[in-house]
Amino acid sequence: SPPPGCGSINADYYLLCNVEEAWGIVLESLAAAGGLVTIFLICSLFFLICKVQDSSKRHMISVYFFFLLGTLGIFGLTFAFIIKLNDRTRPTRFFLFGIIFALCFSCLLTHACNLNKLVRGKKPFSWLVLLLLIVSFALVQVVISIEYLVTMLVNQKKEFLEKSAEETNKDFVMLLIYVLFLMALTFLVSIFTFCGSYKSWKRHGAHIFVTVLFSIAIWVVWITMLTKGNMVLNKPNWDDPVVAIALVSNGWIFLIMYIVPEICFLTAPLRLEDYSPENDFRQPTFIKQTTAADNHAYTQDEIVQGDTGGLSYSPYSSHFQMKTIETQNDFSIPRPKARTSPYQDYTGGKSPM
Repeated sequence: SPPPGCGSINADYYLLCNVEEAWGIVLESLAAAGGLVTIFLICSLFFLICKVQDSSKRHMISVYFFFLLGTLGIFGLTFAFIIKLNDRTRPTRFFLFGIIFALCFSCLLTHACNLNKLVRGKKPFSWLVLLLLIVSFALVQVVISIEYLVTMLVNQKKEFLEKSAEETNKDFVMLLIYVLFLMALTFLVSIFTFCGSYKSWKRHGAHIFVTVLFSIAIWVVWITMLTKGNMVLNKPNWDDPVVAIALVSNGWIFLIMYIVPEICFLTAPLRLEDYSPENDFRQPTFIKQTTAADNHAYTQDEIVQGDTGGLSYSPYSSHFQMKTIETQNDFSIPRPKARTSPYQDYTGGKSPM
């Protein structure tokens, strides 16, 4: 008979509605809430594109978008661990778990690499290079997962679907070695973001550092419980709840510790002191021209004050010295003169007396 709260559904889905084992209902509620918040953040990200003044932050919008897609996948994958392990959920867990987390940590690693250039006053990566880095980092885990599933489902399908819980957990953790490497590398690269001279970018590095630090703590706990802790406590039915709790916790850590603070600083005004003076590609030309004109005006004013014996300065007065124009040329319109006749000196053909 179905447990309280469930109707005539398959026994694999009882944890989604079982009131007696409330952990399934709590986790699916948190996962659904996290999915809705993630969708709202994706929509707000598209709305804020036109309001971003700093081009370096505008290039990061693509990184935030893929990170939010990965976070949405984490909340969605939680339901695959609330539903009991069967022939359909087993391949889904093995394939999607590593790929989704590889995508999220690839985005964090790409952002950390870009920040290492900005904190040192160097030119950041373009949006195309950022996308290539994300794809390159995540593609390794995609190849690993595909190769594992194809090998197991084609050559050892029966053994793969009928593995014991202990062997399944070991294979599941071994498949995530590259994700663990990405996590450790991201944590190491985020530490170097604190070594630059441009301090405003270090705030973004702190977001990555704290996010990866909490993620490492979550992963250490759930891997320890999955591979050893549950067997020591003689609680084999805790395997799925442990991984589901880790998924929901890590998803909310990604939202609270990283993506929400990043979106809050996304529309901050452009600050020229955040970039090296050598990088003129970030400084608008009209700002530099206006500054130069103002400085020149104040210099002219000081010269005028020195020449005129300390005259008072008026903000509405001209900064050019007034000089009297001396007229040296005659600009009047010339009048026509009568032309003398060439025969005036002749009188009747005789020479004058």
